[in-house]
Amino acid sequence: MSIVASSRVRGAELRRSATSNARSVVAAPRIDWILVLATAAILVTGTLLVWSSTSTNEALTGGNPTAYLTKHLVNIVIGLGLGASVLLTDQRWVRILTPLVYVGSVIGLLLVLVMGSTINGSRSWLLIGGMSIQPAEFAKLAVVVGMALLVAERTESSTRRRVGDLDVVLMLLIAGLPAALILLQPDLGTMLVLSATVFGVLAAAGAPRRWLVGLFGAGVLGAVVVVQAGVLKAYQINRFMAFTNPDLDPRGAGYNTTQARIAIGNGGLFGRGLFDGSQTRSGFVPEQHTDFVFTVAGEELGLIGAGLLIVLFAVLLWRALRIALAADDLFGRVAAAGIACWFGFQTFQNIGMCLGIMPVTGVPLPLVSYGGSSMFASLMAIGLLLNIGRRPPQNRLVR
Repeated sequence: MSIVASSRVRGAELRRSATSNARSVVAAPRIDWILVLATAAILVTGTLLVWSSTSTNEALTGGNPTAYLTKHLVNIVIGLGLGASVLLTDQRWVRILTPLVYVGSVIGLLLVLVMGSTINGSRSWLLIGGMSIQPAEFAKLAVVVGMALLVAERTESSTRRRVGDLDVVLMLLIAGLPAALILLQPDLGTMLVLSATVFGVLAAAGAPRRWLVGLFGAGVLGAVVVVQAGVLKAYQINRFMAFTNPDLDPRGAGYNTTQARIAIGNGGLFGRGLFDGSQTRSGFVPEQHTDFVFTVAGEELGLIGAGLLIVLFAVLLWRALRIALAADDLFGRVAAAGIACWFGFQTFQNIGMCLGIMPVTGVPLPLVSYGGSSMFASLMAIGLLLNIGRRPPQNRLVR
């Protein structure tokens, strides 16, 4: 009996020791698989839409129906590699590398003004080794992490826990330099997305309400001044006029909006079937593989299919906000919320201009539209979200 009792006591001690050791180890990293699956589903859907919108456009593909499909898949693979590198980077190194990312984006925007190529009236692209790079896409991510790092470093290194007026001014300076360079291109669409993102970052950081109200009012006033001062080019003003009334110039500025509405309306409830949309196959919608890719979903997948794509974006935004709420540090919370604002507004802007409820500004649909820069920046942002959400909210030693 003594031997049995002794073995039981020894077994209980071993179990308590193992439990104690397990609790003293940092909790294992976790991956938000819902976010991963939503992102994967959007990527697959986008690939099919890009393929459908380009396969019959011989002027675009040079007679090779899979030319843009191959390029799009290469962009996704490169983007996944960049996103994975961000995901696997230690969070301390993410903070260390943030200033370099910000400086690199500013340098890219400066180079665009000096040696950039002009496409569709905007000097926004750098031609490097046969590839077109759009630094403004990376500037969105750089501004988000730059503002998040600044407010985190200033509040975490002091006894105060609230964002003050000086913090807001410094955050606006961080965002102001890239914004000014983007406005000089001019890239109005990216500027609108960046403005909405900056507003969301300030709100997530806890900026005083008077600043948020004042910035909103200043933005409205600034838009009026820009229009009245003649800063916008003629084609940009025409786009806004066509938004209010497409019939003013049905063969010019209103053409895109009109054809987009026709394509989406042609899809009905269930769509014409993938690769069978008459508007898409005939190439009536300009820039359909980039800015107007949602019209392919509307025509070929119908209201049901296009609605499911919107649901996937809603799931992505939900997980981003969940990650922001669960983050145990200010940098992670502000960065995740900023990415949610960026994706949310840009998605609304892109789909809205296809539906005719927003003016045409030439912004891509994240993770769907063809384009390397947008794909790379978007997947890096997804990687950062997964990085922030890797640890449980209380990832500390339990004593």
